[in-house]
Amino acid sequence: MDNTLIFATNNLHKLEEIRLILPDFRILGLKDIGLYQEIAETGATLEENALIKASYLYDKTGLPSLSEDTGLEVFCLNLAPGVHTARYAGDSKNPALNMDKLLREMLGKEDRKARFRTVIAYVTNDGVQYFEGLVNGEIATLKSGNKGFGYDPIFIPDGHEKTFADLDANIKNKISHRANAVNKLIDFLKIEK
Repeated sequence: MDNTLIFATNNLHKLEEIRLILPDFRILGLKDIGLYQEIAETGATLEENALIKASYLYDKTGLPSLSEDTGLEVFCLNLAPGVHTARYAGDSKNPALNMDKLLREMLGKEDRKARFRTVIAYVTNDGVQYFEGLVNGEIATLKSGNKGFGYDPIFIPDGHEKTFADLDANIKNKISHRANAVNKLIDFLKIEK
């Protein structure tokens, strides 16, 4: 099996995280194959966005391609921000503004349960396969930590007292939503082999 996977992202944080989770694979991002533009996420669900990006990449390269979309789903907010996670506070995709908006909306809420959900779409000439990963937790009342990215400073995974941004990357990469989805992809690739 060729251990090269093309990942439809220009997000260096996601690329680095996937590379840490998959040390036995050569993971190429969009820039690594000469594609520099962002792929528009116009889907109404995480699944649609993942498929849009992976299909675009497969159509451009003809090579097995994968993409993911991740949403933070807060139960007391009817699973918002969900598919709008990256642009929750606007098109600037500013993590600090996104977290500030979410923390404002959580003021006075007792139920702080939330989950991160990742959906990976893997596209080959055999079609598309989806892999979902979840991690349950809760929204902190204050930001804490400087590791990770996105909403990591306000998400405390179940079984831990620290936010993702306070946890060591090795711990996060074993329990995260992305790791859970990627592990399902790895199992599929082993079977496919």
